[in-house]
Amino acid sequence: MTPPIPDLLIEPVVRAALAEDLGRAGDVTAQACIAAEARLTAVFAVRQSGVVAGLACARLAVAALDPTARFEILAADGDRVDPGAVLARVEGNARAILSAERTALNLLGRLSGVATLTRAYVDAVAGTKARIADTRKTTPGLRHLEKYAVRCGGGLNHRFGLDDAILIKDNHVAACGGVGEALRRARAAAGHLMKIEVEVDGLDQLEEALPFAPDVIMLDNFSRDDLVRAVALAAGRVVLEASGGVNLQTVRRIAESGVDVISVGALTHSAPVLDIGLDAA
Repeated sequence: MTPPIPDLLIEPVVRAALAEDLGRAGDVTAQACIAAEARLTAVFAVRQSGVVAGLACARLAVAALDPTARFEILAADGDRVDPGAVLARVEGNARAILSAERTALNLLGRLSGVATLTRAYVDAVAGTKARIADTRKTTPGLRHLEKYAVRCGGGLNHRFGLDDAILIKDNHVAACGGVGEALRRARAAAGHLMKIEVEVDGLDQLEEALPFAPDVIMLDNFSRDDLVRAVALAAGRVVLEASGGVNLQTVRRIAESGVDVISVGALTHSAPVLDIGLDAA
């Protein structure tokens, strides 16, 4: 089971999304059509198979508008579910539930979509040593939630931001005048807890990087044959991460080259939303 994110970190996102939807006057449809004291019982149900993530977002969206609402979670983040599965049941003020509906479903569907796509990649490399990781290609403001969804799908998290690891990319290399010089500068600046990764775009750069003993070397857009050669050259001295040209059709062959990690931007930038609805019970 994936450890949950504290509500304290989720609430600002949920409240900002609710504020965007409620606008300047609140839900004028609910105010016009629903009696102020009306009650509603409804269920969050999935319309297609997938992996759940983000149930806390739905719970907090309802709670923000009706703190007395009863929200019963019937599944867990990370669960595989089939069409018709009921994820949660809610009972409370009808206006509040209907006003929170779209925000709850937007976040729950988005995060479940990320978890579902991640699980597809994880399943595709099953039996190899490779692990599937995300990237920083996330929706602005939702990074911590989308990376949580990746974990719910069985994936690993790459950097959360620019401040938690040194990742030397091709433009850094160009600005420094070479892979070796970039790594020398990084090693001189890094604290004892700071990991260093360098991106290389060919076997020559890989050979240049290895003597500097970075923690991770990213093999960017390597051919399948060059991935195999890179694994042999590294000989287990460094974690090798494959990146670029990764999709569900190619990921298995990439994994079978022997790399340790495969990073996939599509997990967060191209995951389709999982179809989830709120149905009156």
